[in-house]
Amino acid sequence: MLPLVPTKIFFTHGVGIHRHNLESFEAALRDAGIAQCNLVKVSSIYPPGCKMVPRKQGLAKLIPGQIAFCVMAETRTNEPNRLVSAGIGLAIPAKGDQFGYISEHHGYGMTEKRTADFVEDMAASMLATTLGIEFDPEAAYDARREVYKMSGQIVHTRAVVQTAEGDKNGKWTTVVAAAIFLFD
Repeated sequence: MLPLVPTKIFFTHGVGIHRHNLESFEAALRDAGIAQCNLVKVSSIYPPGCKMVPRKQGLAKLIPGQIAFCVMAETRTNEPNRLVSAGIGLAIPAKGDQFGYISEHHGYGMTEKRTADFVEDMAASMLATTLGIEFDPEAAYDARREVYKMSGQIVHTRAVVQTAEGDKNGKWTTVVAAAIFLFD
């Protein structure tokens, strides 16, 4: 039996609001376009040679009921006006035969920009340590990003984030962000 290694990946996000916690999560998955799948959360390795595809193209490949492996972040609240965020970060090495990193964060009180910078920084930092890139972990992300770029070893980083404020009437509000792996 051959190893199960994804060949493609796409990113998606969504938000859902409902009076029931679980149905809020379901609504967020529907908004993200992935509610029809049996989602299996996996850890955070971006496989060598994996190709990123647009969300629309990735969603078109999903079959209702299929098992879909994903890296997913989710946050829920029923507190009115509480800011929730879910983010996925990605860092891809320049050499296509090396693996990259995907990071996830589930949080409260973080803006979309702050969450995006945070997850992108986590993925890039994990990759940088694997590649032996020396950097000051206490430096601001913008400074470390320049070190990563100057090394020539990290070719691409990105973040996908969903934020929302808790429903003003106390309904459950759920945000999700996910990287969905495809095999073909």
